[in-house]
Amino acid sequence: MDATATATAVALGDARTDSPETGPSGGPPPDPAVPAPSGGRVASAAAVPAGPATAPPTAPGPAPRPAAAPPAPAVAAGGAAGGAAVPAQAARRGSGRPVEPAQRQPHARPVITELRLSAFGRHRGAAFPIGPVTLFAGPSGSGKSQVLAAYEALAGLGAGATLEDTFPDPGARIPDMALPDAQRRRGFRLGCTVDGPAGPVRLDLAVQAEPALRIAGERLSQDGQILFATALRDPGRRSVQAAWLTGGAVGVTRAPLPDDRLGTALLPLRVAGSTAGQRKVLTAAEQVVVALRSVFSCDPHPDRMRAPVPRGDGRLLGDCANLADVLRRTRHECGTRHALLAEAARTGCAGPVAALDVRAPEGGAVTAVLDRGPGRPATELARLGAGELRFLALALVLLTGPGVLDMDPAAELLSAQQALTVLADGLDRGLDGRQGGELLRLAMLSCGRGHVRLVAAVGEGTAAAARRIEGVSVVDLSP
Repeated sequence: MDATATATAVALGDARTDSPETGPSGGPPPDPAVPAPSGGRVASAAAVPAGPATAPPTAPGPAPRPAAAPPAPAVAAGGAAGGAAVPAQAARRGSGRPVEPAQRQPHARPVITELRLSAFGRHRGAAFPIGPVTLFAGPSGSGKSQVLAAYEALAGLGAGATLEDTFPDPGARIPDMALPDAQRRRGFRLGCTVDGPAGPVRLDLAVQAEPALRIAGERLSQDGQILFATALRDPGRRSVQAAWLTGGAVGVTRAPLPDDRLGTALLPLRVAGSTAGQRKVLTAAEQVVVALRSVFSCDPHPDRMRAPVPRGDGRLLGDCANLADVLRRTRHECGTRHALLAEAARTGCAGPVAALDVRAPEGGAVTAVLDRGPGRPATELARLGAGELRFLALALVLLTGPGVLDMDPAAELLSAQQALTVLADGLDRGLDGRQGGELLRLAMLSCGRGHVRLVAAVGEGTAAAARRIEGVSVVDLSP
């Protein structure tokens, strides 16, 4: 049995044993947060003990049928118009009533269709379906922000960020009262499913947070077949042992990789693609990387948006502090989208709005204004309320594309072949019902074309309105 795959499987929580003849198990790992006999504590998520758990990547050929997986997370009808509502208990494996899996639709562009959190913060073995518009709702402390943080972390790792950059406070992601193992290690696990032209591909990641932040195990799989796996075999070295499917006479290639970066993102630099097995690995890895890199995390800060800004490249920052400069760019380069934004401003801003304009003197700072119409003085952004500023920034994000956002999408694909995913923690923070409803309308307008997706955390007011909109999935994290 391959020691690399063994350690990887244990780090990722596999409990079944498969031989090289039968192939890897297709079932998901069990819930890693196992309550202790007393005290309500949970087991460590990053322990990597030795012991057989699974088979190494196997050569191409007729893959064995995977073991029966549990049903997909519940997608129950919610609201009068049939918007999807996903109860929290149905999203967690091992609890809630069994549900029928959602009917799979082919995806022309790589997109994340499921997010899995196993022993990540307050989430235990949770699997959340991700659709074109997915809103997470629930009371304070229910884990909405943790879901968005996990999504953003995967996106950062997919774009090449290190673990230190991605998890500046890794201890905050360890489940409460998680016990360390015999080597005093603690950590967490997260993963996702990426659907696209190559079909569904699973990525699972185990992160050791203590005593040192490093990747304990990573696995890329498709149709029950492990294509790529890493394992932390020597704690004294700053590397993991990696193995990926090669096929032919070699079967599997092994090599060390850094223990602080996502190995899947490094595969296009390490795999030649000269065999059928290598090409399968590359296709799956590139689909995952494209989906992870096509993410823009947005949290507008009104206090940073009021002052005039220097003329720049017109790419919107995550905090939207340079909103005025981006409006200058969209006014000149994309009249249609700029007109749609002005139309949205008529609903989301108080008073009459004839147009969105900018004042950009040569060599001077850029100031954005609301044109109030003939005979009325324009209103500078500095005079708008915090809710109005957040509304304008979020509307701009939903109506634009990667070229206008401060992000680094995959350069090997045209933007038309990628789907931008907008992450917004507290989408409706500081907004009234009218502004929140208009953002939902813009989200459906943009996401309905397949080029933009929205994943956001919202309050109960917006969630209640969203449940009445067909095509919006509301994930309820209420206890």
